Amino acid sequence: MPIPRHLERPPSALRPRRRSGPIGLGEAGFTLIELLIVVIILGVLAGLVGPRLFGRVGQSRQAAARVQIELLGAALDQFKLDVGRYPSSQEGLQALQQSPGNAPGWEGPYLKKEVPRDPWGSPYQYRSPGEHGEYDVVSLGSDGAPGGDGEAADVTSWGTEGKTR
Repeated sequence: MPIPRHLERPPSALRPRRRSGPIGLGEAGFTLIELLIVVIILGVLAGLVGPRLFGRVGQSRQAAARVQIELLGAALDQFKLDVGRYPSSQEGLQALQQSPGNAPGWEGPYLKKEVPRDPWGSPYQYRSPGEHGEYDVVSLGSDGAPGGDGEAADVTSWGTEGKTR
């Protein structure tokens, strides 16, 4: 009896062929070692780039505090033009939003929104008369204490245009 044609092939030819993936990886895909290498590379990149990005966050908070202090200074100057004086330390920066009552000529509010907090979530400190001018506006930085370096440095309304001392 003759052997049917489909049985004439060797057994290896009867097995289905493996198809290659898009880059010739076969059906197995990525091995555990390949995945670990990728994770390690990503970790090293994050370790190198991460600290630089976080350093920029501190610098941008300092810059935001400088800008807010300048805007508060402009509002305080407008208050003085209308009332003839700066708000007292007791009246504080709230006098820019609500009339303190004893301020004839008050034409506020002098800020579009409520008095902002500094970029670290603390209220700005205000003194009038100030130790460095007619008024002092101060943010104590990230540590909330006088002095400091870097992100913890104070941002003030005096000195070189509100830059850190």
